[in-house]
Amino acid sequence: MELELDLPPATRRIFCNRTLNLRGIRCVGFDMDYTLIHYRTEAWEGSAYEHARARLLAAGWPVEELRFDPTFAALGLILDLELGNVVKANRFGYVKKACHGTRDLSYEEWRDVYAREVIDLAENRWVFMNTLFALSEACLFAQCVDLLDAGKLEGAVGPSIAYRDLYKKVRSAIDAAHMTGELKEEIMAAPERFVELDEELPLALMDLRHAGKKVALVTNSEWFYTQAMMAYSFDRFMPAGQTWRDLFDLVLVGARKPAFFEGEQPVFEVVDEKEGTLKPVVGALKEGAAYLGGHARLVEKALGVPGDDILYVGDHIFSDVNVSKKMHRWRTALVVRELEQELVALESFKPKQAELTLLMEDKERLEHRFSQLRLALQRKEKGYGPQVEDDPKALRTQMHALREQLVELDTRIGPLAKEASELAHPRWGLLLRAGNDKSHLARQIEKNADVYTGRVANLLAQTPFVYLRSPRTSLPHDHGPAGGA
Repeated sequence: MELELDLPPATRRIFCNRTLNLRGIRCVGFDMDYTLIHYRTEAWEGSAYEHARARLLAAGWPVEELRFDPTFAALGLILDLELGNVVKANRFGYVKKACHGTRDLSYEEWRDVYAREVIDLAENRWVFMNTLFALSEACLFAQCVDLLDAGKLEGAVGPSIAYRDLYKKVRSAIDAAHMTGELKEEIMAAPERFVELDEELPLALMDLRHAGKKVALVTNSEWFYTQAMMAYSFDRFMPAGQTWRDLFDLVLVGARKPAFFEGEQPVFEVVDEKEGTLKPVVGALKEGAAYLGGHARLVEKALGVPGDDILYVGDHIFSDVNVSKKMHRWRTALVVRELEQELVALESFKPKQAELTLLMEDKERLEHRFSQLRLALQRKEKGYGPQVEDDPKALRTQMHALREQLVELDTRIGPLAKEASELAHPRWGLLLRAGNDKSHLARQIEKNADVYTGRVANLLAQTPFVYLRSPRTSLPHDHGPAGGA
C-alpha cells in the first residue's frame, strides 16, 4: 500500500467550522440513513413520492398525471406556507430566488413579495428543507399548489383551502409513506435499486475502533430495517467471519431523535436479533448489544465517555447535530452528500471564476470613477464644495465613455455570472451560496456543525488522528476597500 502523504482532494476533505482534534475524541456515534447508508435520491424519494401520491389519489385528488421531478428542489430550500412558494435565502434570511408552485418567479415578482421580508425559521410560516427526505415533499407540495391555483383541487379539498392546510395534507401523505412500513419493505426487497454502496466505509470504522475509539450506531429506523440495510451495505466488505455488528460497541435503533437527546425514554434490549424479540432493560447497557429506544445519557454511561469527548455524525441539522450539541455538548459532524457535486462544479469553473473576478474588479474601478465624476458634476452645477478644472460638458463626456465601458463589461460579465449562478443546480445554483453570500443552509451548517463533509468514508483520507483547524474567517475589509456606484 502506498501512503497518501499529500493533503486529500477537496471532495475527500472534512471541513471545519470549530477546531476539532480527533485524537481527543473517545467515541464516534453515527446516524444510519443518508449518513452511513447513502440512498440513490431519485429512487428513494421517487418511491416516497409515489406512495404519497397514491394516498392522495385514493382520497380523490386529481394527481394521476403528476410525476416526481428529482431536479425541482434542492437541500436547504425553504417552503413558504403562507404564499405557496419555494424560496432560497441567504444567511441573513433575505430571499434571493423563489418560485410559486413550480413556476419560477421573476426578479420583479419576488422582490415585490419578499423585499421587506426576513425569514425566521422559528415562525411556523416557514419549513426548512434540511434533509434529503424533504425533496419528495417539496416537489409534491409545489405541484399541488399548481393544481390548487388552477382550481383543480376544489372537489377534493373544498373551494377555499389555504396553502398551509394544503401542505399539512401533503406532509401527512409523505409521513404515512415513511411510517406504514410499505416504503421500507420495498427498499428491503430490492436494496440494490436504492442503496449506493461504499466499500471504504467498513475500513473507516475499523480505523476508528483500532485507534481506541468507541463506535456507536444511533438511528431512528427499527431493528429489522437497520439489520437489513447494514448487512447489505457492510457485510460484503468485512473481513472473513465478521459482520457489521463487529464494528459497533453499541447499537440503538428506534431512537426517536430528537427525543433521544432531549430527555429520557424507555430502553429495550434486542435479545433475539432474527425474531426482533425485546426485553426491558434495568440498569446499565452492555457493550456490543443492540437496543431499541433509550437516550443519550445511557450511551455516555455505558461507554464511559462524557459528552464533549463524543463526536456524533448525522445528516439532519436539527435532530442529529443541533440537539446533540445543545443538550449534551457532543461534538458534531454533518454529512452533506451533495457537497461532492458542488466541489466538482466549483473546481471545473475555476478558470472562468478567475476571469469573472478580474472583470468584476474592473467594473468596480469604473463604477468608482463614474461616481466620482457624477459627484464632481453635481458640485459644479450646484456651485458648492471643491471644484475640478473640467467643465460640465467635459465631465459628461467622460461619464458617457465610462458608461459605454460598463455596458461592454456587462455583456462579458452576464454570461459568466449566469453560469456561476447555475453551478450544481440549474434552478437553485450552489448549495452553500446565495449569490456572493452564504446561503441559509450554509449559515445553519456553520452554526450547528463543528465539521462537515461529503461522506463518512472521508475519515479515511483525514485519519482518526487528524487535528482539524477552522480557517481564519474572512471579513469584508480583508479584501480591501470597495468602490461602488
